[in-house]
Amino acid sequence: MISRRHLLTGATLLAASAAIPRAWAQAPSGPFKLDPLPYAPAKNEPHIDAQTMELHHGKHHAAYVTNLNAALSQNAEAAKLPLHEMLAKIGELPESIRMAVRNNGGGHANHTMFWQIMGGQGGEPAGELKSAIDRDLGGLAKFQEDFNAAGTRQFGSGWVFMTVARDGKLGLVTRPNQDTPLMDGQRVLMGNDVWEHAYYLKYQNRRPDYLKAWWNVLDWNRIGERYAAAKAGTLAI
Repeated sequence: MISRRHLLTGATLLAASAAIPRAWAQAPSGPFKLDPLPYAPAKNEPHIDAQTMELHHGKHHAAYVTNLNAALSQNAEAAKLPLHEMLAKIGELPESIRMAVRNNGGGHANHTMFWQIMGGQGGEPAGELKSAIDRDLGGLAKFQEDFNAAGTRQFGSGWVFMTVARDGKLGLVTRPNQDTPLMDGQRVLMGNDVWEHAYYLKYQNRRPDYLKAWWNVLDWNRIGERYAAAKAGTLAI
């Protein structure tokens, strides 16, 4: 016979499992998928540790894809849109899925960009990108100082971005949570994640230290390719 104690234990376990966010479940089928990291998780050591990279990509980013696909399963028309178009039309989406797409679609776009621009050796940009940074942002040193200051000031979770216009003009903006300049019809050239999960294992509460160290893992060649794509009108996310 099943004792009252076993019944209570089973009920407790069921309640606990029900409380686990859907974000940590396996992603349902849908239009979006999580691409593998373009380099080994340890590639950004010692500035970003491998465990943070694994958790950030395999858990947090995966969660956004899971929940984005789940939301879009409720609306076949929205599911047909490319991600950058969906985010640009965020205000036109049905209210029933709008917030889920804002949070999870934004998270998917932001992180897809984030992995692409890292895995490098830092250093400095070259060519047209360097000229644009000099022209629009006061040079690399001034840009880094302003970028780090903006990331430090961002209250709570969010991102700091360099935006790029079709004519190549650069800008510096911050956004809360998983919002993205794509929602304002802009394009993102590069950006840094200042959610605590991006840095807490190594840097704890020292966000400024993380922001400073992050420049050492940038791939300026890849960012330069994104700049060329933006000017050609082919940069999506």
